[in-house]
Amino acid sequence: MNRRDCLSALLTLPLAATLGCASGGTRAPAAATPRTRWKVAGSEGMDALCFLNPLSGDSFYTRYYAEELARFTPGFSTDAVTTLQQLKESSKAQNRLMGPFLCVVFSAGPTATLEDLRGSLASAEAQLLPGFRASPYWEPEAWDWFLTARPALARVLEAMAASGFPSLRRDVLGDSAEQRAAALRQRLAGVDVIAEQERLLGHPLQEDITIDLLHFSKPHGIKVIGQRFLTHLSYPDELVIRNAAHEILHPPFDAKHPTIRAAMEVLHRDPLLTRIVADHDPSFGYTTLEGLFDEDTAEALEQLITERLGVAVPAGERWRRADDGMHVLAAGLYGLLKADGFERTGGAIQEWLGKAAREGRLEPASLHASAASVLELPPERLWAPPAKP
Repeated sequence: MNRRDCLSALLTLPLAATLGCASGGTRAPAAATPRTRWKVAGSEGMDALCFLNPLSGDSFYTRYYAEELARFTPGFSTDAVTTLQQLKESSKAQNRLMGPFLCVVFSAGPTATLEDLRGSLASAEAQLLPGFRASPYWEPEAWDWFLTARPALARVLEAMAASGFPSLRRDVLGDSAEQRAAALRQRLAGVDVIAEQERLLGHPLQEDITIDLLHFSKPHGIKVIGQRFLTHLSYPDELVIRNAAHEILHPPFDAKHPTIRAAMEVLHRDPLLTRIVADHDPSFGYTTLEGLFDEDTAEALEQLITERLGVAVPAGERWRRADDGMHVLAAGLYGLLKADGFERTGGAIQEWLGKAAREGRLEPASLHASAASVLELPPERLWAPPAKP
């Protein structure tokens, strides 16, 4: 799973500044009967998995949870911390972010409570394997890692239970999760994300979107199995809608389809994109060009959707700041899609990408020019690697 720092990228502009102003976006007409059905609730189990990141001591996460860590870690065994750090390093060696990856695997089973996780882990072959294997996220080597990590993970979850994680979460949240869920359901009524996504993906989706409201998930929005994603309960309504518009798009295409393989061959010849993958801050994820292509295609489509829904951050502003400006590919794809009027006509993004590759529009000269126009930057200054400490 890849990291996207939603706070720095998306929370900086008020809604009033984004309505109808993003690259000429127009709001979508309201459907007579919206197809999207929203399901919103909290999840102790998913919160526990997300809390593993700050518990490991990773400064990327501890900055958000200093108070909670100060309350919890005195009772959390040092052996469990050491085990958790070893798990994190092992996962990192596999190019996977531990917390988000575990959220994906465990989403194949029950996640309402910490005890649900422990039960699923003990009988993973029966409770988790079928759903994970049937999902777009299935990788045999990922499952092998999970089974190898199972004894250590079981010790960590046992230590969390013994240290009172459920009580900590109840004390921190109070009734805020229930109140936020009720308010969000009211706001989302009539917001038809699914209809917009189907227009651009070119295939039908399920009508339900499930949102898990979490406390320990910063700074992520995490897509898991099914039309379900995790978000922080403090994120404003507009950001939750943007998360939904993005996360349900994954994967935006069949990575094994000949048209996508052909597009990948073109992108692999792009020296800027290969340099971005090699030299960007790896804490953001996207450590392969294939992963970046998946993410940035979804980002480009999301931008089109949120413009039509009236909740977009302006495209250039968004991508100049997000993840040290590394999403040049997203900006380029978005510019090409806008030039084609794709947000108005709709279509199948997989077919559009194949046609763009055949016509040379994904070649550096075309793609970089498109990105430069969106980002309002000279083509030679589209991205610079972060300064090394």
